[in-house]
Amino acid sequence: MLIFGQHEENTLRQLEQVAARARRVALMADGHVGYVMPIGGVAAYPSQVSVVGVGFDIACGNAAIRTDLTTAGFGSNPGKVSKALHELADEIASVVSFGVGRKNQADDAPTDHPLFEDPAWDALPAPVRHGLREKARAQLGTVGSGNHYVDVFADESDGIWVGVHFGSRGFGHAVASGFVAVGQGATWGVRVPEREVLLDLGSEMGHDYWSLMNLAGRYAYAGREWVARKVVSLVGGTELELVHNHHNFAWKEIHDGEELVVVRKGATPAFPGQAGFIGGSMGDDAVIVRGATTDDADTLATQRAAMFSTVHGAGRVMSRTRAAGKRNRRGKVLSPGMVSPEMMARWVKEKGVVLRGGGLDESPHVYRRLPSVLAAQRDTIEVIHTLRPLIVVMAGEGEFDPYQD
Repeated sequence: MLIFGQHEENTLRQLEQVAARARRVALMADGHVGYVMPIGGVAAYPSQVSVVGVGFDIACGNAAIRTDLTTAGFGSNPGKVSKALHELADEIASVVSFGVGRKNQADDAPTDHPLFEDPAWDALPAPVRHGLREKARAQLGTVGSGNHYVDVFADESDGIWVGVHFGSRGFGHAVASGFVAVGQGATWGVRVPEREVLLDLGSEMGHDYWSLMNLAGRYAYAGREWVARKVVSLVGGTELELVHNHHNFAWKEIHDGEELVVVRKGATPAFPGQAGFIGGSMGDDAVIVRGATTDDADTLATQRAAMFSTVHGAGRVMSRTRAAGKRNRRGKVLSPGMVSPEMMARWVKEKGVVLRGGGLDESPHVYRRLPSVLAAQRDTIEVIHTLRPLIVVMAGEGEFDPYQD
């Protein structure tokens, strides 16, 4: 059992419970408590997949596009730069849909994508198949809420990047919920406790889940790439490089000569040379990393023990309720949170970020600092680019998204 960084007792207890069922486990430095399996956890099983391990936001992940633009394209006058960034932020917020439904101005999301004709849809129960497929069409290219975002960054050479973070929306959530129910002997669609469900890939149920999980992965990739490319077009740039990865998913991989099903829940694949995009928070830098290529025996051993995985973000240190407090349905404050609007606004302003949306539960105060998290991963990864946020666009304060894991 490999553990990077320092963690609360509840997080470590969850990891120990997973280890009792899995062949191998590891915990990344951004780890914290999740449903059954900790966020930042990696677990490997022989011929089995953990439904709750993959999570309810199947194929949540990050995509980043490097463009041919630089910050010089926004002009040399600071006032004009600020105005241009504010106008661009407003345009992103109006063109791309945040929250639950599609309410954006753009109408060219790929709702006729070939994935909608994939035979894997037949693995869904007949009574829900058509409705869920149509919901998936309607939500393709929507970002959601919570910690899901669209960002515009500048790298260390003032090159402009666009980054996005979200998953498979209501489609993935329905698949996960359905198999958690069926795996506990209930009917698809019945709400059941979030308990461990291990499915044998050789069984009909395991085969069906695996097919739908991978379909949700294709769906998430299509959505993220459409949103990222849409924003690149709004910026007026040309795509030079795409870095794209899931961090809530399962893969069949060979480790130490054995084929295992590796579940990464809030963890980024980081095989030697493999690039990944890792976000910080609305008021912190993000990074492009790659798995280290090294002959150092100790580093190689650590990479193998981590199953070639790394962090997916900075990691929460404060719950949403603790950060934002509690309100009733009328908006009345029942108990104040630890983060005030003034605290969040001051941090973002000092960082020079143009923010649209974003609740107190996503303030930089609720996260670890990404540089310390990356340092805790030791020499298993290398930072290729450091991305300074210029624009951050998220769902508005208090917008509830039932599809976020």
